[in-house]
Amino acid sequence: MDHNQPHAATEETRMLRDLVAKFVERDLMPIEPAVLKREASGGGFKLSAEEEEALLARCKELGLWGLDVPEEFGGANLPLLSLAAAEEEMARACVPFTIPPDSPNLHMMLAVASPVQRAKYLDPYARGEQRSAMAISEPGAGGDPAGMTTRAVREGDDWVINGRKIWVSNVPRADFIILMARTGDGKRQDGITAFIVEKGTPGFVIERAIPMVGGRTTYELVFEDCRVPHENVLGELGRGYAPMQLRLNVRRMQMGARCVGMARRALEMMADHAQNRVTWGVRLADRQAIQWFAADAVMEMHACRLMVEDLARKLDAGADVRTEASILKVRATEMAQQVLDNAMQTFGAMGVTKELPLQLMHQQVRLMRVYEGPSEVHRSAIGRRALGGKV
Repeated sequence: MDHNQPHAATEETRMLRDLVAKFVERDLMPIEPAVLKREASGGGFKLSAEEEEALLARCKELGLWGLDVPEEFGGANLPLLSLAAAEEEMARACVPFTIPPDSPNLHMMLAVASPVQRAKYLDPYARGEQRSAMAISEPGAGGDPAGMTTRAVREGDDWVINGRKIWVSNVPRADFIILMARTGDGKRQDGITAFIVEKGTPGFVIERAIPMVGGRTTYELVFEDCRVPHENVLGELGRGYAPMQLRLNVRRMQMGARCVGMARRALEMMADHAQNRVTWGVRLADRQAIQWFAADAVMEMHACRLMVEDLARKLDAGADVRTEASILKVRATEMAQQVLDNAMQTFGAMGVTKELPLQLMHQQVRLMRVYEGPSEVHRSAIGRRALGGKV
């Protein structure tokens, strides 16, 4: 069994995986040392303008653009199963680059955007000409988004928004933000509406940048009498929770695939080191402890890849995937963290330096165990459904 390859895939998905794998080896891996050095010296986990421009040009040249974007917007219209394969390969390199556009917001807009919004926002976003961010969490409502208090009130042809959002990624580069706010008197998820808020809208304030582990940065946003036109209501009034969950579940599928990719890279590095490192006259590869590290990695990666593929197929079919998404979110993040930790242990002192990508990947997976719903929240949700006979 080749643990680097999926057990079953369409020819289309296999061809895409091979193409992305070559892109990773030829274009991402060569710049990884510079990215790691930049982050270690305090320059942030980011690409230079020249590096990003070259990668974007290479993606266009290879046709790695708009993979799951419908053909009407110039995309390849591939299923999420194919996207998952691409995400797994991309995650093997510790380089902050995503093939445009980022999928979760794309799928939310595809589901509910009006004709005007499709032309004004979705079309340029799908073509990679604009970027977006998503504002859900609040200082008092992080893992429980239904507890949000940010409110939008109708005034004539506009909506006036007041409230705070936190832990929002990609804000400085976003051309618009999808903001979730209360518009009705409903409890919990009832009465939540999505709005498109453009960059530079009066009353939309970036309060502060928040440094996170793994070289990431999130932002706290303030909305003070922020006025947006009624045509920027994304989807139905008071019924924004379901499309928001679609967006979150696409992200959770994406995260699962990325965790498998990072674990694969860790195992590859561990295997190479163990074959060559000799201690007390014995190769690490011949020591049972290291063999068990590798065995556990292969078994867990295989299980998580099956979960990714299952979730991707069900998302493509429009099924209710709340339980599957929660299972994958917990299992994949915890799997990747353990595999990365074991790889770091195998390398010894070198494993905990900033010269290798393992420590940065380990931090990023640690962050993953919190965002898009902490592990504990997902476990509780799975348990409630199981005890209620809904699993």
